[in-house]
Amino acid sequence: MIKVHHLNESRSQRILWLLEELGAEYEIQHWTRDAETRFAPAGLKAIHPLGKSPVIEDGDLVIAESAAIVDYLAQLYGQGALIPKTDHPDHWAHQQWLHFAEGSAILPFLLGLYVGKLGEAGAPLGPRINSEINNVLDYLEAALEGRDFIMGDDLSAADFMLIFIAEIAQSSGRLKERPNLSGYVARIQKRPAYIRALKAGGPYSFAATPSN
Repeated sequence: MIKVHHLNESRSQRILWLLEELGAEYEIQHWTRDAETRFAPAGLKAIHPLGKSPVIEDGDLVIAESAAIVDYLAQLYGQGALIPKTDHPDHWAHQQWLHFAEGSAILPFLLGLYVGKLGEAGAPLGPRINSEINNVLDYLEAALEGRDFIMGDDLSAADFMLIFIAEIAQSSGRLKERPNLSGYVARIQKRPAYIRALKAGGPYSFAATPSN
């Protein structure tokens, strides 16, 4: 059975949602952030040297990195239904979106988080960081025009990656004038599998959907 090493208030929530959508059997090893530092507990390094979450164990296999986990689960347990086949014209567009979330998209949000802790010392970087965040969100907003999900009418593996970007943007009030992204978040957060994943994972402040 798949074991998910799940850290509260983290991107590992996307893995629980994917497993619920797939109907795969799994168990959760819950890990809790340090209340002061917000870092993951040191014990996670016994599972993977980076000490990060998400990490999954599937038999003797240990996989870290969200995109790698999503790709693995979608291909093995989803029989490829969530990923366009290599000879499909949408395959490489999908692969771009799959890796965009943890590549280009997340960086300005993380910079904003850490630079914000510097107070006035970090203020000169604020405009550039905001510009990059807006660039990411405008790109997504345009890509979702006329679409329910990033590849069209149906979920794909990339949506499990992109939802975290959209949720953190919504939590900071950045989707008020981006209706395509707002609708995207609302559609996903209403899905039964998403709600089940919230109940399984515990507190997750980026979700507006009640967990009961």
